[in-house]
Amino acid sequence: MESILIVDDDINLCNILTEELGDNGYDTRYLTEGKNVAGFLNDNKTDLVLLDLKIPDKDGFEIQRDINSQPGFKPKVIILTAYSDIKTAIKSARLGASDFFSKPYDFNELLVSIRKVLQKVN
Repeated sequence: MESILIVDDDINLCNILTEELGDNGYDTRYLTEGKNVAGFLNDNKTDLVLLDLKIPDKDGFEIQRDINSQPGFKPKVIILTAYSDIKTAIKSARLGASDFFSKPYDFNELLVSIRKVLQKVN
């Protein structure tokens, strides 16, 4: 079973995504603080990170850089953010994000993207 980590300070969104993704066969966990991401990834095999860019305790781009510097296997990243513009999307792509979604997002479109990104991993 493929594993997904949601990193977002919105607990309601985390719970909704966890349930929706779980219903689609994914092992999904979430963190509401960015400072815990590196430790989580060191301790847990994670195939994909759904990452918000505006988390109060740590900038999403900094988290993306932390993911890139992980030793060994690096999970793919899809950005989910309410603060989107073309510069943000380009910066995310340059840092290696596989896709970029503005909130509110269409879950079916997100699910299609997740499936495509994870097929590239496996």
